Amino acid sequence: MNLFNQPKKQKLFEQEVTGIKDIIAPPAIEINQNFVNIEEKIAKTYFVFSYPRYLTMGWLAPIINMDVPFDLSFFFHPIETGTILRQLRKSVTEVQSEIIERQEKGLIRDPALEVAYQDLEDLRDKLQTAQEKMFKFGLYITIYTDNKKELELIETKIRSVLESRLIYIKPALLQQKEGMISCMPYGMDLIQIHNTLNTDPLSSLFPFISFDLSSNEGILFGVNKHNRSLILFDRFSLENANMVIFAKSGSGKSYAVKLEVLRSLMMDTGCIIIDPENEYKPLTEAVDGAFFKISLSSETHINPFDLPEPREGETPEDVLRNNIINLVGLMRIMLNGMTPEEDAIMDRALMETYAAKDITPYSDPKKWNSNIPILSDLESVLETMQGAENLVERLRKFTKGTFASFFNQRSNLSMDKPLVVFGIRDMEDELRPIALFIVMRYIWNTIRVSLKKRILVIDEAWWMMKQSDGASFLYGICKRARKYWLGVTTITQDVSDFISSDYGKPIITNSSLQLLLKQSPASIDLVQKTFNLTEQEKFLLLESPVGEGIFFAGQKHVAISIVASYTEDQIITTTPEEIIKIRDAKKYGQSNV
Repeated sequence: MNLFNQPKKQKLFEQEVTGIKDIIAPPAIEINQNFVNIEEKIAKTYFVFSYPRYLTMGWLAPIINMDVPFDLSFFFHPIETGTILRQLRKSVTEVQSEIIERQEKGLIRDPALEVAYQDLEDLRDKLQTAQEKMFKFGLYITIYTDNKKELELIETKIRSVLESRLIYIKPALLQQKEGMISCMPYGMDLIQIHNTLNTDPLSSLFPFISFDLSSNEGILFGVNKHNRSLILFDRFSLENANMVIFAKSGSGKSYAVKLEVLRSLMMDTGCIIIDPENEYKPLTEAVDGAFFKISLSSETHINPFDLPEPREGETPEDVLRNNIINLVGLMRIMLNGMTPEEDAIMDRALMETYAAKDITPYSDPKKWNSNIPILSDLESVLETMQGAENLVERLRKFTKGTFASFFNQRSNLSMDKPLVVFGIRDMEDELRPIALFIVMRYIWNTIRVSLKKRILVIDEAWWMMKQSDGASFLYGICKRARKYWLGVTTITQDVSDFISSDYGKPIITNSSLQLLLKQSPASIDLVQKTFNLTEQEKFLLLESPVGEGIFFAGQKHVAISIVASYTEDQIITTTPEEIIKIRDAKKYGQSNV
């Protein structure tokens, strides 16, 4: 006997003790009369048993967008049209006979009967012509909470929302197990509590009516706080790819931009950043980009006289004329304004400076770059012109004075890397608007040469908005960026200074994307007026935690939560304590090695 039973015992020990079901299943489930205990959670299932005569579109949206964990299931059971037509014929006969009977008795008419008769006839006509179909429909919802008190509050809230629309629910008493299973993705309708609805009211059940910014292409910008969907799309699919970001200091605006840059680089999109605090340097090093320090002591130089090669459809005369116009604007900023006479003298001097180097509308553009003038060449030309003495004196500090080390040099940088960052933190405050203008001109000339998908990020753009010429140049780039496959991201924390500029609002209107993070009470009214925000959205921006706000894309806008993976966070974080931890971890790792 023992030998005979041995193979059975061996098979018993060979069986798998713990399977995948044991790992994912809760330790215990307790089924009660009106709820189910699942480990530390309470689940309760409800069903809809009554609907009004009319259902408005999106009536289920307030439930869908509630910040409550729940499962929702729909069950559609088609009814054969012939069967329902026979039932409707019987109902019409009954209603019509009752109306006739009331008339014979001399009773006043009953509007409810007449409306019912008309509705039945309309439905019969639509069913007969296949405009409508009939369904038995079941709607079940299972709510998950931590305790009974919370469950009661949520139930009260759901009842109030639905009953305001004359829709009534009941708990699935003694059927909580079946109700919970019916709300799971098994496709099993175990409760079998239905209402008969035709196609028209069923169409109002479609729940996903909150603005959704998901697409099959693009990058992840964040998570929709209303319905937890992903805000995933391509900014270049809009009418323009420009973006403005308004937020107070410390609200996470730079973090959001770094995250977008990092993800855009993975999609082969070139990124150029003007960095006012050198905070993008770690990101540049992590992705093997190019970081150029812009200061008086820097070895990086940009010659404002550089010229781009004419693109297809452009003439050398157009390129030269546009460059001289921009240089006149730069000189206004450098020399702290010019009179109309000085403006005319400067325009003529710039043309002669280029002509002295054989750069004219009639010369070969391919030979221009080998003979580009510098600022001291302009000074030499001005010295020969009558009425330019004051201009020469003011220009000398940039050609022979303390500023000459940066402004009177030939360009010596390249923008071949996928990520290029210009750090201007160490540039003196009085020279920063000038340096920004020169850097922007250099970037713009580079972008115009080759057509490639790029993002240009201008952090603390209010520096450029200080001068009308700088603001005008920035607006011109935003307006023309689409033609060169460029998306301009403008960031600022001084909302009032930005919007008060003559070019501030046009820059916003020329940006299809806007990101508003936490705002200060001093500027919230201006932001509300500019972006036409509701009172609820206004308070959301005042109370938002770091990394949350409102995201606009074209005509849509949603509440956004910006999220990053652990690896992304390690690369882009700007929190001082996190940076110290990362540095210490690197040192510790190197010492162990």
